Amino acid sequence: MCAGDAVARTFPFGPRTRAVNDLGNQFVPYHAYLWDLLHGRADGGALLNWRSGYGTSLLPDLGTYLTSPFAPLVVVFPRDRIDLAVHVITVAKMGAAAALMALVLLRQRDGSRWAAAVLGASYGLCGWAVMEASYNPMWLDGLIGFPLLCLVGEWVREGRRPLAGPLVVALVWVANFYTAYMATLGAALVLLARGGPRMPVRVWGRAAGTVLLGVGLAAPVLAPVFLGSRHAYPGWTRAFDAAGVADLAARTLPATYSFFTPALFLGTGTLLLAAALAFHRGVPVRERWVWCGLAGGGLLSAQWEPTHLVWHVFATPNGSPYRQTFVLAGFVVLAAWAAVSYGWPGRRALLGGAGVLAGVGVVAAGSALVTGAAYGLFAGGLVVAVGAVGLLGRHGPRRRWVVRGAGGGLLAAVLVVQAAGTVAYGDRERVARLDDYPPWGAAHDVRARAVAGADGWPAYRTDPGRPRLTGNDPLLVGGQGAAYYSSHTPEVWTRTLAALGGGWTSHGRSLQSLDNPVTDALFGVGARWRDGRVVRKREVLPLVTVRPPDAEGRELRYGASAFRNQELLLGARVYDLPADGVCPVGSDVFVWAPDFTGTVRLGGTGRAAELRGGLPRRRAAMVPLGTQREAGARVEWRGRGAVPDAAVGCLDRARLAAAVAELRAATGAVTVRVEDDGVRAELPSGARGTAVLAAPRIAGWRCDGRPAGRYLGLVAVELTGDAAAVSCVFRPPGLRAGLAVGGLALLVWAGWAWRVVRHRRARRLYATKTSPAHHRAVTREPADAA
Repeated sequence: MCAGDAVARTFPFGPRTRAVNDLGNQFVPYHAYLWDLLHGRADGGALLNWRSGYGTSLLPDLGTYLTSPFAPLVVVFPRDRIDLAVHVITVAKMGAAAALMALVLLRQRDGSRWAAAVLGASYGLCGWAVMEASYNPMWLDGLIGFPLLCLVGEWVREGRRPLAGPLVVALVWVANFYTAYMATLGAALVLLARGGPRMPVRVWGRAAGTVLLGVGLAAPVLAPVFLGSRHAYPGWTRAFDAAGVADLAARTLPATYSFFTPALFLGTGTLLLAAALAFHRGVPVRERWVWCGLAGGGLLSAQWEPTHLVWHVFATPNGSPYRQTFVLAGFVVLAAWAAVSYGWPGRRALLGGAGVLAGVGVVAAGSALVTGAAYGLFAGGLVVAVGAVGLLGRHGPRRRWVVRGAGGGLLAAVLVVQAAGTVAYGDRERVARLDDYPPWGAAHDVRARAVAGADGWPAYRTDPGRPRLTGNDPLLVGGQGAAYYSSHTPEVWTRTLAALGGGWTSHGRSLQSLDNPVTDALFGVGARWRDGRVVRKREVLPLVTVRPPDAEGRELRYGASAFRNQELLLGARVYDLPADGVCPVGSDVFVWAPDFTGTVRLGGTGRAAELRGGLPRRRAAMVPLGTQREAGARVEWRGRGAVPDAAVGCLDRARLAAAVAELRAATGAVTVRVEDDGVRAELPSGARGTAVLAAPRIAGWRCDGRPAGRYLGLVAVELTGDAAAVSCVFRPPGLRAGLAVGGLALLVWAGWAWRVVRHRRARRLYATKTSPAHHRAVTREPADAA
């Protein structure tokens, strides 16, 4: 892995960034926030994240991105080396997966330890790991989980370690539930292959009980994650489209890349051994049928939509559609081990396996994914692998260890060279095809120091602003912003921010900071990063304000205009929306066209602002164009996409300042205390109406002992009587149910542990009492009896 990065001159071995797509947008920022959390520097605790999305649930994100046993390793790195920390964790996970697979191979059947090591390494360096999961490191916990669950299957089959099994299952499911589900399906198929259809029902009962108990122990993490997904913005859906046969064949070769096809590379040596299994007469016929059938059936199941949906929890993924490929890689490695553990394949089996791979190479010629380098690595590796296996299979006693050492070294060399070439090719292709983000550098240092210097939380928020470094800048560089990118981005916040003029990418899952004085005032943003410096603001509201009741008792709803929606939330008219698009001199000009892509300029001489629309994938945010200084200056649009009516808003700063001052003086909270799981505010005397917390009304908020209300998408509570204070507490949906299920599972496990320990003690006591030595000691006469 590291050799390939070095060849491609990719971080940390060169200037090319490795932080593409979700690695730079999600995983690095989330690990940076974990660093802050472990060092006691985060704005919030394990339940509530005050940095992102103006306040959002943290536990679902922890359970999705950060509950891997490897994640806490970030604590030993400096914070400004967070990219290096994530890279080290990634490589460590691959190494752990390789070692565990080698252990499982030797556990299933004794054989060459060197062969087990090479096959384990080929699993840890499979194409899925180095091409797909290397920039989605949470998936690598599934790569580890599959051999771990296969090991649990061996314990279940033999009736051993009944207490350790559920704990291992719980660990795998807590680390990453999504790939744990796939690994569990794969391990169940391996158990079926090992035991056969005549395996006793009690073994299947033990297996089901072990899995259910382990999942139950993981419920305190799993339940909030599942419910967090239910409340998330739906994003986008994509129909499954099976890959072509030529592309499938091409992806078994080293150094190929495609986002929508399975990365089937495993190293030519491993593929050769797996292909040779069908021709290996030294392996029992049943074993050949079972392992070849498992590998082939796994490939077919990835191509058939009904089984594809089963693998992916009955929903086609939004991104890469072959996320179960690591399980298929495991099946092929197990097949290769079957070919080795009964003795190295002979000449007939080697020729048969080489012929199969040659046929794969011929089929791959019909794919546009294959390059000359791919064919060179594949062909060269096949020749060397055939020679290496031939050396390892020699039975002559003369200098046997030298010959086998050379064969084993060549087999390992094939894997290392091909895997490094695949890593290097993938590093270059991903940067060319996907969004990329720079590793932590001088720009991050400057912004982080500026944001920390301006921080005034909870008196006011400091938004790390725009232009953004990643989709999760508040997590990465600090502050408390609107931006948020997660699989659990709440639907209520996506729709609320969009109604107020916010923008997004990733089909509504990646929300952007909204640089606007009205929304800054409403959400208490007293400072924000803009164009290389922190801008401080005066006219902002406290986190909690009291809004008077509507005279007619109507429920307020957002309309079609973002300008009018901001005014509705503020409770005052501060914008003019000229029909001719010309603002009065002295007003601040804003434009809002969510589906427009291009540049916008005021008067032809002002600074151009870029809009990046294209619904539903991208939504352009409302942007400022500056102050209207010349009468008659118009907004010029250059680009494509729809421009709505009243797309130009003219903000009157004096009216905004007056409205904010009035709200702050008459209805603003006297004091606000923000805690890790909620907010308590003292209200002005005689407060009547609705207390509003400037945070999105995500599921889980309770105020004054009852479910919180909603005020235009924000947390709210109706005041009754002479309310002098309001207290709101956040509990992630599913936490209580998860704790209850987890507690019950723990009681069951503890009861089972007591029974097992008691049974073992009784068995030892019985063995002692029935031993010949014990019998002689009991029947021996006293010394003075004679």
